[in-house]
Amino acid sequence: MPLSSLRKTTSPVSQGPPLLTAEVPRRPPLHGVPSTLLIPLAARAAGDAYFPHLACDDAVAARQLRSLNVDVSAYLADRLTVLNILWRTRRIREAGQAFFAQHPQAWGINLGCGLSDYFQWLDNGRNTWIDADLPEVMALRSGLNPPCSPRLRRATLDITHPQWWQALHLPQHALDQPLFVVCEGVLMYLQPSQAQQVLAQFATHAPARSRMLIDTLHQCAVGHAHWHSSVGRTGAEFHWGIRHPNELCASHPRLRLRQLHSVSECYGWFGRGVDALWNPWIGAPLYGLAELVV
Repeated sequence: MPLSSLRKTTSPVSQGPPLLTAEVPRRPPLHGVPSTLLIPLAARAAGDAYFPHLACDDAVAARQLRSLNVDVSAYLADRLTVLNILWRTRRIREAGQAFFAQHPQAWGINLGCGLSDYFQWLDNGRNTWIDADLPEVMALRSGLNPPCSPRLRRATLDITHPQWWQALHLPQHALDQPLFVVCEGVLMYLQPSQAQQVLAQFATHAPARSRMLIDTLHQCAVGHAHWHSSVGRTGAEFHWGIRHPNELCASHPRLRLRQLHSVSECYGWFGRGVDALWNPWIGAPLYGLAELVV
């Protein structure tokens, strides 16, 4: 999750509607890293009202949140994280739309999908999408989102397993063209060797010109998730971060960094100015979104 919220206080922002609360709050049977899926779910379900310039119009998230009947007021109170998630969502959505405009029959994959639903925005009537995550997450997802299209598939897998790619069961015609892969809010919770293994598996098996979007933390955030206003509530920890963008391609010779966006983009001229000042010293954005290509 975004490093911009690695603190217990929040910055004043524009007022939105009352925080969503449930009459009888209950949490899904998830713990640690899987439980962090509630953070982006809350942001996408209710964050548009706080930051309309980054509104993502996620009708699926709003419906899921009502069905779960959980109290997410603490996550919505962390407005910086809400802002960062909406920025990330818009960036991924725009990248996906551009990709499928070039490759209309290609396949997309969301690794560690949680409860996110990018297919609602990226379905062009010809492409195919796979949502993949741990068994307990996919069980929760199945109860909330019955399959709505024969081109929307699901896979149960653990990306820390060395053979996770095979668990996707991609047919040959999917591999005859580039893939669009998303892995957001996942890699920073893995051990460095595991994160590199995920990138290496993608680079080894994905067809040429495939793209993978991942969010990145700076190395200085590792071990400090307890300071994050939202992640600190879940018991999850940050284990993987980068000191320089070149590290993103070190796991495999086929990998190339196409773009690395900094979250400072969503803070206007002030954020960009601060980013320009500290980048020469720290080498990489505090929180960013990287687009890798093979």
